[in-house]
Parts: sequence; structure tokens; C-alpha cells
Amino acid sequence: MVTEEQNIRLTRVGPETPGGALLRSYWQPAALVEELDDERPIVSVTLLGEELVLFRDDKGKYGLMDRYCTHRGADLCFGRLDNGGLTCTFHGWVFDSDGQCIEQGAEPIGSKFYLNVSQKAYPCVERNGIVFAYLGEGEPPPVPSLDAFTAPESHTFAFKGYLDCNWMQAMEVGIDPSHASFLHRFFQDEDTDEQYGKQFRDKAASSDMPITQLLREYTRPIIKTDKTDFGIRLTTLRELNEDQLHVRVTNCVFPNAITIPMSREMAITQWHVPIDDTSSYWYAVFTSFGDEVDKETMRDQRMADLEMPGYKSKFNKANKYGFDPVQQATEIYTGMGYDINVHDQWAVESLGPIADRTKEHLSKLDIAIVQFRRMFEAGMAAVENGEDAPLRFSEEDSAKITGPPAIDAFGKPDTWQDDWVVWEQERRDAASWS
Repeated sequence: MVTEEQNIRLTRVGPETPGGALLRSYWQPAALVEELDDERPIVSVTLLGEELVLFRDDKGKYGLMDRYCTHRGADLCFGRLDNGGLTCTFHGWVFDSDGQCIEQGAEPIGSKFYLNVSQKAYPCVERNGIVFAYLGEGEPPPVPSLDAFTAPESHTFAFKGYLDCNWMQAMEVGIDPSHASFLHRFFQDEDTDEQYGKQFRDKAASSDMPITQLLREYTRPIIKTDKTDFGIRLTTLRELNEDQLHVRVTNCVFPNAITIPMSREMAITQWHVPIDDTSSYWYAVFTSFGDEVDKETMRDQRMADLEMPGYKSKFNKANKYGFDPVQQATEIYTGMGYDINVHDQWAVESLGPIADRTKEHLSKLDIAIVQFRRMFEAGMAAVENGEDAPLRFSEEDSAKITGPPAIDAFGKPDTWQDDWVVWEQERRDAASWS
């Protein structure tokens, strides 16, 4: 049972909170690269409760700094990109991508005052369509060699979506494998050959059975967890008969990411990133082990149900997430359309801005959620005690954090632990880039 105090610790993300300090110990997605793909690459970013401005300078370097000018507090989101940095249009103070003031347009000629002025700023790196930022103290950790980072740009696609709730409840859906048999249940199976880019629409490896049929017909999985060098591996087993198991491997990449299968060809690495205590974004990198990603199709599919700016769903509390009782009776278990992102959105937002975990009754199927909370609690305690945050590694060790494997496959009851590993290795060996 989670107490009210524990729930506060798990969910608050400000700079002075234990959870916020822990999350700041890792690289966090700050924006999609596409958000800066215009003639004026400057965007506002609220990340972990901090109001920031992100820009790309004339040399292509990203800068992320406090949104309000250290001089008089003017909003730098309205600044100019000139003079080698971001210029505040109030008095012409210029800041480079590291936050250092490099010019003060209104000061007397020869003044060196600018040398003593800097804007709070954070380091940034770009990885396959996402700009990541490090908001913590000291040197940032190396970036691990996850597939989402090491695959070539041609074989990845990055996207994001807004959630009107705390990041933790969104994260916990990603490590809850049993919900898929209900929340994402389709009463009829679609043609899998026409479902490119859609999760749960493919067939499992070495089988002709659509995943939608599998989830619909086998609703009582066995969930196993293993601690790994990146977090927690979840293995979900569904017994089809005495000779065959469906094996689904997913992962919790500590502290706030998941890696899950989308199809036989693709995997998804998804981060649940706090905007503040009561809102969040999911960021995802779709990674193909087969052909190059059809980015135009992937983007068009996802933009069809979103409103800009903000990557906010057209379906929300105001319109009951598109709920249709006729559709619920005949087509889809939730009655909320065919986009599983809307299903997940309803599930996490319906818990409220911050879920009240004191009223939960967790079951055996929630084993990964319990383990994740314990890991997060231990991580917060470590940071509070001045120790290193968990799973922060040296450059050498981070290079060993690869994958992680995320697949839907079939195996035999007595050999499944080897069967899925073989299939994953075959897929990886067949990839042109792996």
C-alpha cells in the first residue's frame, strides 16, 4: 500500500523534490527536432517544472536555458537568432548556447560587464529526431547504446504526444502488460498487410495469428520480471495450448522509458517526460530492423488525431475521448476508436491529474509496477544521501547497454527462454545496420 507521503515523493518533479532530483540525473527529451525545423528555430519548453527556451544557433548547436532574461526578466522565446547566439530584444543582450552572455548591445563601448553575466543553461544532444537535455548537477552521464540511438536516421522515426496527467501513471501503463487484452481489444481483426506503423496490428513471429486475436482470446497472462543493467525486463507468457506459448518481451529502461515491440519489423522506445507535476509528454523513437522507415506515413497517421501546437489529442475529456456506445458493443472494447494512443490516454487521464495510489488494490499482475516503484524509491534515497543515481555508468559500461530486445514471438513451454532469444538474434542479424 502506498501512503500519501510516498505518493507525493513518487510524483513531484520540481528541482527541490526527491523525484525531480533523480530524473535530473539522466538525459531527458526536451523537444522533437522537427519543432525547430523552420526559419526561426526557437521554441518554449517546460521540462520538469522549469520554464525554458530551446534554440539552434547559426552553427547548428542547440542551447537550452532559462526562458526569462537574467537582465530584467523579458521572455527570450521572442528573442532573435543573431550575433552568434540568442538575443534578448529588450536591450540586445546576447547569450550563446552555453548561456554565457557574449554581447550587451546597450552597454557603453568597451564595457566588460558581459563577462560576468550568464543565463542558467543545460547541455543538449540530438539523437535520431529528439533533442535531449541534462538538467542535473555535474557532468552528464554518457548516452547508452540503445537501438533507438544507434540505428541510422533512415531506420528511425521520432514523435511525441501530450498527456493531461502526471508522468508516473503514464509510465506505469507501459510496464503493465496485462491491460492490452482489454484496453486494446478489437472484436475483429484487420488485414495485417495494410496496418504499417500501427501497434498490435501485426502477426507474431513464426505465426499467422494476428496479435489482436491473441490478446482477445488469451486474457490471463503470466508475467515474469528480471533485473537488468538498464532496469527491468518483463516477459509476458500466454499459454495457447500444451505445446505452444506466446512470448512478449518488453522493458522498463530506468528511470522513465520503456521499450516495446510494435511489429515483427519495429520496436518502440518511449520516454514519459514530466512537463510539470500534472502534465507530461510521451516521446517515442520507432526503430526498424527491416526496411527504412516510411516517415511520411508514420507522421500522417499520428497527426490525423492531433491538434497543434502542443501535439494534443483531438480526443479528450471534453468530448469523452470519442466514446461511441455502438462501437463499444460491436467493434472495440473501449468504444474509443482504433488509435490505441487514445485508449492509453483515457486510461491514464481518468486517474486524475495525479493518481491517488493510497486507494489501489494491486494484484499479482502488477509485479513490474511494484518493482519499479521500489527502484524509484531507492534511487531517490540514493540521490538524497549524496550517492550516485542508479544505472548511471561509465562510457565503457554505457556502450554495453544495447537493445533492449522487444519482441512478440512463439516458443515451447520447455524451451521458450531460448526460443525468443534465438528469434531476436535472427532479427538483429538480418538488420542492415545492427
